Amino acid sequence: MTQPTPPKPELARTLLALLSIALLMFASLWVLRPFLAPLIWAIMVVVATWPMMKALQQRLWGRRALATGVMVAALLLVLFVPLSVGLTALVTHADSIIAFANDLADAQLPPPPHWLTALPLAGDSLAEIWHRVAIDGLAYVMAQIKPYIGISLKWVASQAGNVGMIGLQFLITVGISGVLYSYGEDAARGVRGFARRLAGSQGDEAVTLAGQAIRGVALGIVVTAIVQSTLGSISLWVSGVPFAGLLGAVMFMSCLAQIGPVLVLAPAVAWLYWSGAHSAGTVLLVLTVVITSLDNFLRPWLIKKGADLPLLLIFSGVIGGLLAFGLVGLFVGPVVLAVTYTLLLAWIGDAMPENARAISKKT
Repeated sequence: MTQPTPPKPELARTLLALLSIALLMFASLWVLRPFLAPLIWAIMVVVATWPMMKALQQRLWGRRALATGVMVAALLLVLFVPLSVGLTALVTHADSIIAFANDLADAQLPPPPHWLTALPLAGDSLAEIWHRVAIDGLAYVMAQIKPYIGISLKWVASQAGNVGMIGLQFLITVGISGVLYSYGEDAARGVRGFARRLAGSQGDEAVTLAGQAIRGVALGIVVTAIVQSTLGSISLWVSGVPFAGLLGAVMFMSCLAQIGPVLVLAPAVAWLYWSGAHSAGTVLLVLTVVITSLDNFLRPWLIKKGADLPLLLIFSGVIGGLLAFGLVGLFVGPVVLAVTYTLLLAWIGDAMPENARAISKKT
C-alpha cells in the first residue's frame, strides 16, 4: 500500500503570508512612529533604574504602585525638569548671549600677569598666547566664531515653539516608564521568550547582556556626567560666572558626548582672569582640574560595576552610537556592540575544541 504524498507547499501562499506579515510590521511601526523615540528612552531608563525601583519597593511595604509613583516623580525632578529648564533658558537668553558676544569682540586683554609666567611647564607658552591675544585683540577671533554663534542662537530662538513639543515627548517618556515599572516582569518575559524563539538559550543570554550593557552605560556615562555637571555648575555659581544654570546644561551635554566639562569650565576660567577676578579664577581653575579628572576613575569603575564588558567595547559603542543615532545612541550603540560581541563569541566557541573552550572561558 503506497503512502500518500504530502501536499507541496504553495509558493504563492507562502509569499503572500510573508508579504502580509511584512505589511503588518510596517503598518505597526508607522502607527507607533511618534512613540518610538519615547519608547526607546523609557526602556533605557527603566532597565537602568530597575534595581533601584525593586529596592524602593521593598522599603515601601512591597507596594509596586507606591514605588512606581516615587520613581516617576524622581524622573521628572532629576532628569527631565532640568533639561527643559535649560532649553527654556537658552531660548529666553538668546538675545543676551548674542549681545555679550558682540561686546566681547571689542574687549581688550590686559598684559599677562607675572604669576602666569611662573607657572611650571606651561607658564611661558600660556604667557605668549596671552600676550599675542592682548596685542591682536579678540576682534579677529570673535569675528570668526560670531556668525556661527548668531546662526546657532537664532535657530534655537526659532525653535522656541518646539520646546513645548520636547516637553510633551518627555512627559510621554515618563508615562511609558511608569507603565514599564508597573509591568516590567511581564515585558521582560515577553522579550526573553521572543529571544529564545529566535536563538534559543543564546538569545536569552543576549537579552540579559543587553540589559547589563544599558545599566553599565547609565551608571558610567550618565552618572559621571551628572556628577561633573552638577559640581561644575556649583563651581561656576560660587565663582560668580553668569548663566551658571545654562552653562551647566551645556556641560551636561558635553559630558554625555564624551567631550568633558572642560569645554565650559576652561573659557569660564579665562573670562574670570580677563575680568580681573584672579582669586575666583584660581579657585575655579583648581576645581576644573579636579572635576575634569573625575571621569578617569569614576566612569570605568561604574561601567565595570554595571556590566562585565570590555571598556573599549563600551566606549566605542557610546561614541559611535552618539554619532550614528544622536543622544539615544549613547545607549543603543553599546547594546548593539555588546550583543554582537557576545553572539560572536558564542558562535566561535561552539566550533572550538572542548579544551580550548575551557581555556577561553577562564580568560
